[in-house]
Amino acid sequence: MGVIQTVSGLMHNPLPDDRVGDILRPEGENPLVEQGFVTTSFDALWNWARTGSMWPMTFGLACCAVEMMHAGAARLDLDRYGVVFRPSPRQSDVMIVAGTLVNKMAPALRKVYDQMPDPKWVISMGSCANGGGYYHYSYAVVRGCDRIVPVDVYVPGCPPTAEALVYGILQLQKKIRRNETHPFRSKESAARGATA
Repeated sequence: MGVIQTVSGLMHNPLPDDRVGDILRPEGENPLVEQGFVTTSFDALWNWARTGSMWPMTFGLACCAVEMMHAGAARLDLDRYGVVFRPSPRQSDVMIVAGTLVNKMAPALRKVYDQMPDPKWVISMGSCANGGGYYHYSYAVVRGCDRIVPVDVYVPGCPPTAEALVYGILQLQKKIRRNETHPFRSKESAARGATA
């Protein structure tokens, strides 16, 4: 009940009111704003644009994938958030792992993850993807997809509802907005750290 109320409250405004200050500074601070210019930091604008155009690559392995399809259908309509499912990992920046990950499928999951361009994020959907779920003690099941790829958001449930997946996507959008993700700055700092 609480998740549905939270999701329905966020559906009407993809950018919460308290986060607008991250994109546009108040008018009194800067004389450029009074002249009709918009000022913001590059990171805030870049992250805001990324959250409005998330393209997930679906990696549906079991029954959770049905709820993922339901989230993309007309009732919840992920398209209004800029979430458009892509068939190729080379066109995606988000991977949604939904279902039971078995040992034989783990190399394929890693291969698909490696084919995605940077920056990339992973959503683990359902208790099987989160930690093995019902099949946790089976010799053939990976006990969480975070052993294969780094996971950013966990969506609990067996299977989680479509509303829970929408809430997880909204949480990922918040996480992206909080991070400093300038594409060149992170590579430059990593290169400096390697040479130092």
